[in-house]
Amino acid sequence: MSDFNASASGQFTLGDHTFNRLGYGAMRITGDGIWGEPKDRDEALKTLRRLPELGVNFIDTADSYGPFVSEDLIREALRPYEGLTIATKGGLTRHGPQIWQPVGRPEYLRQCVLMSLRRLGVEQIDLWQLHRIDPKVPRDEQFGVIADMQKEGLIAHAGLSEVSVEEIGAAQKHFTVATVQNRYNLVDRTSEEVLDFCEAKGIGFIPWFPLAAGDLAKPGSVLDTIAKAHGASPSQVALSWVLKRSPVMLPIPGTGKVSHLEENVAAVNVTLTDADFHALDDQGKAAFKKAA
Repeated sequence: MSDFNASASGQFTLGDHTFNRLGYGAMRITGDGIWGEPKDRDEALKTLRRLPELGVNFIDTADSYGPFVSEDLIREALRPYEGLTIATKGGLTRHGPQIWQPVGRPEYLRQCVLMSLRRLGVEQIDLWQLHRIDPKVPRDEQFGVIADMQKEGLIAHAGLSEVSVEEIGAAQKHFTVATVQNRYNLVDRTSEEVLDFCEAKGIGFIPWFPLAAGDLAKPGSVLDTIAKAHGASPSQVALSWVLKRSPVMLPIPGTGKVSHLEENVAAVNVTLTDADFHALDDQGKAAFKKAA
């Protein structure tokens, strides 16, 4: 047993699903370039099986991770998912390592959902997210088929990824947007307006790449100093800052190693003071502005 548990991160509720805010992103349990099988399949499965033991009960994946590898491993390791909320995404096709091409034709999005249901071994997907809005397909057609699949009971809740406030509003005309998954961290504030909108509307905000801190982690920096004061790593402090930033924040740091997973979850034991939070916030905003 460990002396830390993801339940200390607080909880978030989607319909009849309540889960701990610190979740897990299952992209890194695949091969290099998010392509093919992981180098160490046994370690990837051990990492997945360690999640519920650490109180991590919100897992985010996508059909394009591998492709298909991540969903297959999740089923092998965790089905029947007792007490877990499994989120997946569709709408990106894969043609090789690090190649991601959006396809938003309604018939393809429906295929994505049907195949994810089969791979995960479920009758309904807890949370299905459009991985990207395809600019070549009218977005109302993409949102429309998502609404249809929700009405049919194929998906319980629907979300979006890498979208603007305006795009969330357009989707809301078709279905209730439950979550938004955009890149966000201490030094990437591109989605600050989207996060504020989500908080105001009670929409879950899933920041991908939540541990990034860039030069803020260098020796002698504010982040480094605060990390040393808390006896924590810079990445743990960066994750603690993300959790403190908003009650709708649902970070999903990912890894294919048990030791790294445990380090990430241990971040819940880092309690930043308001002074710590604001010092990091100021430094992060300054770094973002400088990089812009």
